[in-house]
Amino acid sequence: MPGTATARTVTVRTPVTVEEVVGRLREIAAALPLADGVAVFNRLYLTVTEAVRDRLAGGYFADPPAMAELDAVFAGRYLLAVAADAAGQEPPACWRPLFALRAHPGVHPLQFALAGMNAHIQHDLPLAVVELCRHRGCEPAEVEQDYHRINGVLAEVESVVREQLLPGPELPQCAEPLTHLLGAWSVEAAREGAWSAVQALWELRRLPAAARAFTAALDGSVGLLGHALLLPLVPYDDCEGRTGQNEGAPDTAAPDTAASDTATPDTTAAARLPEARNRTAGGR
Repeated sequence: MPGTATARTVTVRTPVTVEEVVGRLREIAAALPLADGVAVFNRLYLTVTEAVRDRLAGGYFADPPAMAELDAVFAGRYLLAVAADAAGQEPPACWRPLFALRAHPGVHPLQFALAGMNAHIQHDLPLAVVELCRHRGCEPAEVEQDYHRINGVLAEVESVVREQLLPGPELPQCAEPLTHLLGAWSVEAAREGAWSAVQALWELRRLPAAARAFTAALDGSVGLLGHALLLPLVPYDDCEGRTGQNEGAPDTAAPDTAASDTATPDTTAAARLPEARNRTAGGR
């Protein structure tokens, strides 16, 4: 269980290359159960990272070296959250809902994916862009074009996630609330909000106290949204098609409420998230 310490007490070496990011994400995937909420997001993040890597050499970006550096700096913040949790310490507030509820049986895998994207895009991304600009001695406007180009990559991955994780029409009790959730939160809107945060942080760069206050408020507000994204929408068993069994008869096998918080979620829906290419030799 996470302790009272913060992620600031944990140090993690930031990846230097996109290939190193891919390798670190694969290591995390290999160490986690399939249905673990962090594992669900991690597979999604690995898919996005591989898609960005493939475009770095294809003329997709105006400044590939800058985007490769941004990818590595950006990933470092997620890796720090993973390391903090593994060390028994609290990750940043934006990540806490996902790590705290990663095994909750009432949360659908799609919610885990959205909560991870919410934390990483709306909090980690603006901080990573500002760090990149400071390191390279450039203005955010100089990387804005490529920043928005990544939206196209994310849109492709998001469509795959929708197809793979959304329940089909045979389970309307799950598909409808999840569809509403997707309508209320989108990658494009999150990235637009993140860019606004980049501009605010850049204007505050010579006012350290104000910048710290803004960053802390951003961390907290993104964490609150993460909690909302992870609220159980329907009993998880319903999403796996068990509701219609033995209708009219009492469900004698249903777990009690106290046990539900620690039960291991079914892996059926989580397994539908496409695995990244070039899996590790262990086949996981």
